[in-house]
Amino acid sequence: MSAQYAETPGPRALPLKTIGDIRAALRSGHGFPGDRESFEADLQRALEASSETDLSAVAAVIVDYRGRARLYQDPDFDIAVQEGIDLAGLLKRGAPGR
Repeated sequence: MSAQYAETPGPRALPLKTIGDIRAALRSGHGFPGDRESFEADLQRALEASSETDLSAVAAVIVDYRGRARLYQDPDFDIAVQEGIDLAGLLKRGAPGR
């Protein structure tokens, strides 16, 4: 008999289905610095620019910030950012082989 492999559960996905969910996630630190304030400003601008029948700009803001909160929650995100910073540093220094 072999031992069962138990996968370690990752962080639970945030419920980001409503504007309230997105606001709560940003208030609790899920997002990039300044996202909480930027979300409100971007949402307000989108609402002001929208017509009663076309709220696509509002939807775009919601989708953008929902994606930001989910990116920030991804455990591999910090690793990917650091790899990008390291690569940019190598390219800036003109490292041979690149």
